[in-house]
Amino acid sequence: MQLHISPSLRHVTVLPGKGFKEFIKVKVATRWPSYRMLFYSLLFFTFLVRFAFVLAAVDGIDGENKCSTIGCIGKKIGPRILGRRLESNVPEVIYRILDEPVGKDELEGRSDIPQTLQDFMTEIKEGGYDAKTFAVKLREMVALMEERTRTAKIQEYLYRHIASSSIPKQLHCLVLGLANEHSNNAAARLQLPSAELVPALVDNSYFHFVLASDNVLAASVVATSLVRNSLQPQKVVLHIITDRKTYHPMQAWFSLHPLTPAIIEVKALHHFDWLSKGKVPVLEAMEKDQQVRSQFRGGSSAIITTNTDKPVVIASKLQALSPKYTSVMNHIRIHLPELFPSLNKVVFLDDDIVVQTDLSALWDIEMNGKVNGAVETCTGEDKFVMSKRFKSYLNFSHPLISENLDPSECAWAYGMNIFDLEAWRKTNISLTYHHWVEQNLKSDLSLWQLGTLPPGLIAFHGHVQTIDPFWHMLGLGYQENTSFADAESAGVIHFNGRAKPWLEIAFPRLRPLWAKYVDFSDKFVKSCHIRAS
Repeated sequence: MQLHISPSLRHVTVLPGKGFKEFIKVKVATRWPSYRMLFYSLLFFTFLVRFAFVLAAVDGIDGENKCSTIGCIGKKIGPRILGRRLESNVPEVIYRILDEPVGKDELEGRSDIPQTLQDFMTEIKEGGYDAKTFAVKLREMVALMEERTRTAKIQEYLYRHIASSSIPKQLHCLVLGLANEHSNNAAARLQLPSAELVPALVDNSYFHFVLASDNVLAASVVATSLVRNSLQPQKVVLHIITDRKTYHPMQAWFSLHPLTPAIIEVKALHHFDWLSKGKVPVLEAMEKDQQVRSQFRGGSSAIITTNTDKPVVIASKLQALSPKYTSVMNHIRIHLPELFPSLNKVVFLDDDIVVQTDLSALWDIEMNGKVNGAVETCTGEDKFVMSKRFKSYLNFSHPLISENLDPSECAWAYGMNIFDLEAWRKTNISLTYHHWVEQNLKSDLSLWQLGTLPPGLIAFHGHVQTIDPFWHMLGLGYQENTSFADAESAGVIHFNGRAKPWLEIAFPRLRPLWAKYVDFSDKFVKSCHIRAS
């Protein structure tokens, strides 16, 4: 293509590149406009007028205005041409009324506030209200609904807190029945394990698992699922740690329900010599924790009467009162090197997990000198469960936290952890843990509110080896977004959250994954009316 510009700059000629005749000729500037230019200008103006007329007609049909003057048309098309949004046609009085806060006292005892949208629409149609009355009625109705929703949500959280914190009568019945059996039946008082198997308890050629629990039924599911899915059950050693009150029922259960050829040890905390010698930091911390929580929180009744907190904040405060967060069973894992001085490696299991595959492969995972093998909780397809970072558990508005840690750092999960005890003994992890627990108590629980994971995140910082998420699926106790098929395909599933599978508030769709390991025909289970659903 060729471009020719005349010396007078009045003509521009564009030619195709293959020598054809003149292709386009444009007159750039002349002293007087030509007739052709006038014709084209008139044609363009006619099109513009027709466009404006159609736009105005459409706006009139839509009810935006009733005018058809040139001034009205300009008002309509002007902002659109200039890229500006039109002003809202909602009367200013509606905005002003809706912005005014509604006090709780204004709503009490009122019978004239519409209870439903249908009632509201009926009043509006029959009453012929103006804009101000419409806004007042709407504001009062929405405020009333918000207050009722808030109250209902708080009640839901309270009932869930009570259900998850209390001991169900079925589990209490089971413990009493087993305690009675222990006192009356010699077969329920067998030494666990038998004398000839005691050497295996310190033999590092076995696969050693540790379970700390005061829940007999939950412990039985963990043990049964572990052994049943093991490819080498004769190499499995399960160390069960419980408290003094649950020791005899736990011993009776596993004496009467042996999981041979696996080796089961049942021990109470008072059986460990080092716990009775001098002061144990974790026990002291738990005692102080209970005192601080009782004073700082004021109990569930004080929490739910708070008028300013959002329901989610109230739920968090109620959860902080859960007995599990002040239970020694929940904190004792930090003393694993002292509890098992002869062992090199153990896998720690929470009592709300279910094992669905052989776990011996965990001993083949390369730890690279790290202490804690755990699943990270900030990656994965499930954004609801797998979106936890340090900022999810720790209060970064407190300088002690913000000056020492990164809020965006990925968190990891307790519940199924590989612990290299040899590597652990070369660190100061336990001392660091106790230091931060003490700091949190001194600050009235302002560094974090819940449980053992926050101090664990700090103490094990830099000592965590990431393992495949297949080994630990989380969140089955506080959400049911996880499909049954996905949960069934995981190596270990964890019912962390309030909806434990042995409670009435468990999610019915996920509970069968846990219930399949309970023998509901067992005489102790049956007599206490523990059912599959």
